[in-house]
Amino acid sequence: MINVGLLGAGRIAGVHASAISSHPSSSLVAVSDINHKAAQSLASSYGCEVRDSEQIIADQSIHAVLIATSTNTHSELMEQATAAGKAVLCEKPVDLDLQRARECQSRIQKTGQPVMIGFNRRFDPNFAALQNALSKGEIGKAELLSITSFDPAPPPTEYIKVSGGLFKDMMIHDFDMANFIMGEVPITLIAVASSMVNPEIEKVGDVDTAVVTMQYLNGSMAVIKNSRRAAYGYDQRLEILGSDGLLQAQNVLENTIVKSTQNGVLSAKPSYFFLERYMLAYRAEWATFMDAIIQKKDIPVGMDDGVTALAMAEAAKLSFALGEPVELSKI
Repeated sequence: MINVGLLGAGRIAGVHASAISSHPSSSLVAVSDINHKAAQSLASSYGCEVRDSEQIIADQSIHAVLIATSTNTHSELMEQATAAGKAVLCEKPVDLDLQRARECQSRIQKTGQPVMIGFNRRFDPNFAALQNALSKGEIGKAELLSITSFDPAPPPTEYIKVSGGLFKDMMIHDFDMANFIMGEVPITLIAVASSMVNPEIEKVGDVDTAVVTMQYLNGSMAVIKNSRRAAYGYDQRLEILGSDGLLQAQNVLENTIVKSTQNGVLSAKPSYFFLERYMLAYRAEWATFMDAIIQKKDIPVGMDDGVTALAMAEAAKLSFALGEPVELSKI
């Protein structure tokens, strides 16, 4: 049995606690959070202890930690946990500062401990099936990838202020998804963006609507579209055009009922937000992490992937500021 410490007790930590507790080879033994009340509530739900993060990391009977704390703590906690000999699954991003993320990457590599970055969307059954079909050559050579990722509503402005901005907080998932689907990183990125959903977002120096176009060495392209608002729900779709056909992964709907009458055809809306949409992905992510550390397999989404996605977010942010394409190798 792998004993696990959960660092963080917020909304996403609750999803991870469920995944850890439901897996037959892992046991959630301790939770930490600067909000003691939140930690106590989560610990009570899963019958485990509340401890400080330092105590969890120092406990040699705890074999792995899952880091779901605020972004500004990720690098430091990963370094401490791996130095203590623990396997780590950390929520994205590695850090908000690219140089700090690269330093963290270097330090962790020296420990030899397995670290997985929480790009859970790779483990969504539909997206994984699309990637598998593409890799098997079912539509020939990939030529044009389109990723649509719209949130149902923007987060509070207070969150926006500390999030690192849309490119690092929201679109970073899509940068990693593009890398996962295409099997390589782009050579150039160009970003256009604006703030149309909430003027307060612009006031704190961020955007809420953005499109990034990327080009690869062989001439293929990818387009990512983000918005902080979709009135009809959480819109998460992939489409890739290949030399011999097209692959699409459509939205997961609230239900599969379709009503057809003389007035038209009506179906349900997309699942409301990420907790509902990606619950299966979070469980599959944890199962994959467990397999990797128990069977000593390669981590499928490691520090290299986390740092690369952050570099792409940095390139997009710079492209938007400059109004011109940016070469990823220059970041």
